[in-house]
Amino acid sequence: MARRSVWWALGLFGVLGCVCAISGVILCEAALHPPRRPVPELHDARTVEITSRDGIPLRAWLFSPASPNGDAVLLLHGIADSRASQAGFARMFVSHGYAVLVPDSRAHGESGGELATYGLLEAGDTHEWVSWLIEHQHPRRVFGVGESLGGAVLLQSLRLETRFSGVVAESSYATFEGVARDRVAEMLSLPLGLGRCLAAAPVWTGFIYARARYGLDFRRASPEAALARSTTPVLLIHGLADAKTPPEHSIILAAANSRTTTLWLVPGAGHCGAYAADAREFERRVLDFFQNSSRGSV
Repeated sequence: MARRSVWWALGLFGVLGCVCAISGVILCEAALHPPRRPVPELHDARTVEITSRDGIPLRAWLFSPASPNGDAVLLLHGIADSRASQAGFARMFVSHGYAVLVPDSRAHGESGGELATYGLLEAGDTHEWVSWLIEHQHPRRVFGVGESLGGAVLLQSLRLETRFSGVVAESSYATFEGVARDRVAEMLSLPLGLGRCLAAAPVWTGFIYARARYGLDFRRASPEAALARSTTPVLLIHGLADAKTPPEHSIILAAANSRTTTLWLVPGAGHCGAYAADAREFERRVLDFFQNSSRGSV
């Protein structure tokens, strides 16, 4: 009887291991290959293109103000989205005199690439876009604004990009591992703590798979680590009702570098929902942050 129980237990662990492995691979492939959204034509922006360091064509819209204030904003969208989702924000900044560059992230919209890498490669793309802005628009200052993944990419870019006068990140994650667990927990419809525990095995299996097949080490996708060593002023915005990326991610980020970071937690706002919750306050806080940035010109 005891031997039968041991074999039964080993068989159960074997089945659970296979389920975790298969789940991890499926989750990883889905994360690496987000669906593309179409990009419409706009009459108030022109399309520009650069080539990334690894040869990927990257496309963006450039919005030019009628009365320039001399500064520029780089505006980044979230996962499985496109630059079209940021057109409203772009026009808001343009109305205040900012030139605005809105790229499609790699593997999104009209940009090339087959894999979304959650900041591992996108941070370098951000560096290239800042260089393009400086070379072609000659701004006094460059600011970054990112939503969700876009915010996380901006924060990770601070490892190598020191020319931002300030960065605004809404609904960013602290680490990719952490948000991956949160998203799996959300799919399981379980309490967050329990869901995170159950998500650990498939998430790590997915990380091992991504490293083995694609050479991507997602343990390095950490806005928290990049922010901790940065001197760039950062405004973190997070809705307290965000169920996709819990607000504790921005609380962790703020604690990583309290010297340069300001945190605004927005009551009642969901994921990337601060503007919808309080448009006037969102605009005021972001524009004041730009104006009060201690960083000089590029």
